Amino acid sequence: MQILTPHVFWAQRHGEILLRVELSDAKNLDISLQENNTLQFRAQGHGAKGDNDYEFSLEFLEPVRPEINHRSTQRQVDIKIRKQEERWWDRLTLQEKKPLFLAPDFDRWLDESDAEMELQAKEEEKLNKLSVDMRVRKDHYLGLKRGYLFMYNLVQFLGFSWIFVNMTVRLFILGQDSFYDTFHTMADMMYFCQMMAVLEVINPLLGLVKTGFFPAMIQVTGRNVILFVIFGSLEEMQNKPVVFFVFYLWSTIEIFRYPFYMLACLGSEWKLLTWLRYSIWIPLYPLGVIAEAVAVIQSLPVFDETRLFSLPLPAMLGHSLSFSYTLQIFLVLMFLGLFINYRHLYKQRRRRYRSRKRKVH
Repeated sequence: MQILTPHVFWAQRHGEILLRVELSDAKNLDISLQENNTLQFRAQGHGAKGDNDYEFSLEFLEPVRPEINHRSTQRQVDIKIRKQEERWWDRLTLQEKKPLFLAPDFDRWLDESDAEMELQAKEEEKLNKLSVDMRVRKDHYLGLKRGYLFMYNLVQFLGFSWIFVNMTVRLFILGQDSFYDTFHTMADMMYFCQMMAVLEVINPLLGLVKTGFFPAMIQVTGRNVILFVIFGSLEEMQNKPVVFFVFYLWSTIEIFRYPFYMLACLGSEWKLLTWLRYSIWIPLYPLGVIAEAVAVIQSLPVFDETRLFSLPLPAMLGHSLSFSYTLQIFLVLMFLGLFINYRHLYKQRRRRYRSRKRKVH
């Protein structure tokens, strides 16, 4: 076979030379740096002239380090060579006339100012990473904090999973009859989980999590009013089907949210779980608020009739102010909270997937 020269494309950075040799299915690679600062390349492969032996040599403008990194793919051979001194070269080769087989690699080409900006960005990234590492090292209680958060999320996951699985099994076995005794079979575990959820309001205040205090307070307060005030204090509400839908929607959201946080405590991620955590709330969160609103509306006449939690008034103004008026205000605040939390969750989702796209690019 005749010996031919492949097409070679080059680009540079302040500290290295990047070469791309157009030679597919390359084999018997022999890449070496000669004493006269010359790169010698020999290989067999499929190039511009078909399957042949290909070789070339390049005498660099300035000294380079002897270590040569190369990677061969089905389409090309990539070569990376470190410069002896980090400086910008006016050209690649010692001879002023460029070899015919050599051309700029415009896919990776940067001029000197762009390369300096890239180098500065890399240095800033290193400094930022070093700063973060130093802050992490200074936090002597980091392991304890992560252990606490992991255990909290594990307990909540197990609690809501128990509710979800039991409600699902009862639905398949009893059908619609399971709607009417949901509270009596699930209330104790839901009480436990929602009392534990108060920690989600405390954790941001202690700096244990980055989640905002206000969105957590809206969700926890709203749910606890529904659970303890609407369902817990009114026996007339405990046998209504709306209890089933409220409990089922709450538990469906949480069985994906808490495992996501558990993996985050371990520094791990499951892509499907991440997508579910940042997507399943889109239909379920509004449905949950609608179910809660139905529960509030159904409780209004009960509070009017029983006068439970009514506010005593002077005799000239009447006997008492029904608690139903407070719940009507709460009903308006529920949908305001829906708007605030929906926007908060949407921003979280957009920020999450925007940062992932940046990493991919």
